[in-house]
Amino acid sequence: MATEFAQVSVVVPMLDEASGIGATLAALAPLRHGGGEVIVVDGGSADASVEIARPLADLVISSPRGRATQMNAGAAIARGRLLCFVHADTLMSARAVEMLRDVDGWGRFEVRLSGRGALLGVIGWMMSRRSCLTGIATGDQCLFVARELFDTVGGFPEQPLMEDIEVSKRLRRIVWPRCLSAPVVTDSRRWRRRGVVRTILLMWWLRWAYAVGVSPTRLAEWYR
Repeated sequence: MATEFAQVSVVVPMLDEASGIGATLAALAPLRHGGGEVIVVDGGSADASVEIARPLADLVISSPRGRATQMNAGAAIARGRLLCFVHADTLMSARAVEMLRDVDGWGRFEVRLSGRGALLGVIGWMMSRRSCLTGIATGDQCLFVARELFDTVGGFPEQPLMEDIEVSKRLRRIVWPRCLSAPVVTDSRRWRRRGVVRTILLMWWLRWAYAVGVSPTRLAEWYR
């Protein structure tokens, strides 16, 4: 087996993602073939997610529900010097996977929203530009981080929302993130379901509320 990805571990938190987890994991097949590992952490799926994931991952484990909790559980058993966290509804492009061979520090990829529509394209572009300017990465951007840095900041804070924002703040105090140009595509279902403009306003509101000190628990209630 090739070993160019031998030091890379990808962690995928999952909950009831039977409709898309197969495609997400299939996109990571070149990494596994190159000696990297893919760890799926299930939070108690009631659908066929686990059955679909097993043949497409190196490990499928269970943990208490909660994205931060699940990602920390996967990171705890990962063997790689580089950790990459991929949401179950996000597809890494072949170029993004390839770039994991040589990165260090921490950072994120360029995010695009699935589906057609100029507005969705603009939203993805704005998300990527904002993260470069602020040094804040979101989970949809497939955050990657060197094991040493991840351990230094204590992993993801185990809070029900904004765990990606918080860990980014901690990491950027040490080193500014790398903004890699390779694309990753995240499912736009929540934007379509709630409405694009309404979702934009909701996300802005939640970020502002978090910045002024509203608890992640309260934010999660508003988000739901």
